[in-house]
Amino acid sequence: MNGLARAGLALAWLLQWLPLPLQAALGTALGRALHALAPGRRRVALANVALCLPELDASARAALVREHFAWLGRTLVEHALLWYAPRARLERLIRVEGDVGYAERSERPVMWLVPHFLTVDVAGAATQIFQQRTVCNVYTPQSNPVIDAALKRGRGRFGRAEMFARWQSALPLVRAIKRGSAFFNPSDMDFGLRDAAFVPFFGQPAATLLAPSRMARSLGMVVQPVVGEILPGGAGYRVRFLEPWTDWPSDDPQADAARMNRWIEGEIRRNPAQYLWVHKRFKTRPPGAPPVY
Repeated sequence: MNGLARAGLALAWLLQWLPLPLQAALGTALGRALHALAPGRRRVALANVALCLPELDASARAALVREHFAWLGRTLVEHALLWYAPRARLERLIRVEGDVGYAERSERPVMWLVPHFLTVDVAGAATQIFQQRTVCNVYTPQSNPVIDAALKRGRGRFGRAEMFARWQSALPLVRAIKRGSAFFNPSDMDFGLRDAAFVPFFGQPAATLLAPSRMARSLGMVVQPVVGEILPGGAGYRVRFLEPWTDWPSDDPQADAARMNRWIEGEIRRNPAQYLWVHKRFKTRPPGAPPVY
């Protein structure tokens, strides 16, 4: 398996040299193939879209999922840029909007709240390329050691990233924030009910982490939402650094989680095909509720 992983990484290194429009075309073709060849993930995406966007009829849901897989294929191919492309090339390809330097000026520690659009790693690269504050984030360790090492190296190659395994103690992360690192926090996935609660997401009960609110409150953090987007063709990417929230967190973590979910819902409606629909967002169910997948 390690040899196969190394071969895949070598292919990725080669692909990143191609012009982005060609990478986009290859990725779109890959996505169409995955839509046909990965029925399990296709069914997950269809189930998620049916729950979250019930106003769409079956034909519209199927079309949205097909488009989603095309963007997903692009993400898989173009990810090599984030791991291997020269910094100057990424500076040309990633367009940042809003106050990207807010964390540098803030006297309080900053949490970037980043929903799981397909560009979540593009947003991560932008936080390292276009501002000077050290960045800390949490990642899920990969079972293959070659891929795990490549992931950590790729995400930290600009020299200002501290990475902590998701399942380890939160203390090293808290210490990094207290030292001055900004926290890159993509927290809108189903990690079970540990430090979480069932909070509405598009009207559905979704296991939603309460930790972002509790951490922000305990450490006196300012929360700045960040959202990424893949631009059509080979035009690159857009990362929006939005206005910091002035009334979040409150003293009610569950209400904060509900507000966070409502904000994410609005961003999804703005760009529905690029949200991570293949994730089993409703895997954890309330007692007695039937499984979704």
